[in-house]
Amino acid sequence: MAVNAARRARPLRVAGLVLALLIVALLGAALWLRSALAQAQSEADDREAAMRAAGTHALDLLSVGHRTVDSDIKRILDTSTGAARAEYARNVTTLKETTLRSKVLQTGALRASGLVSMKGNVARVMVVGDAVIRWEGSKQPPQERFYQWNMEVTKIGAAWLVSKTELVL
Repeated sequence: MAVNAARRARPLRVAGLVLALLIVALLGAALWLRSALAQAQSEADDREAAMRAAGTHALDLLSVGHRTVDSDIKRILDTSTGAARAEYARNVTTLKETTLRSKVLQTGALRASGLVSMKGNVARVMVVGDAVIRWEGSKQPPQERFYQWNMEVTKIGAAWLVSKTELVL
């Protein structure tokens, strides 16, 4: 009788062991899937943030007025880094003088942005926008101008900043 009981217990032990291994495998697969989904979401968030940063920067470039020129320039500098920021910093005085002297009121609109490529912390984004330029006190009619840029956007810490701009003609 003891032999029969041992024979009956063996399949239960094997079934229990198989069930335990199956649970461990399913748990491992669930953890791996969770990690893969978190990674995919993080990458999607980075793509969206890079495009948003390029679009915001383009809108800052397109929206400059003589009444708000100091804060407009600050926004341009705050959303840029590297070569782009250095170029803007070199041209601050000229931009400010021209804007004030001509009493420029430039209003921009972002029309489209799209991710061209992304590797690590650097993304290339194409941005399209336009601006209506008015001159306060002038009888000259407003001018509409259209722009298209290739922008390189770099992740610095948690922020995406424009590091290079290329105006596409």
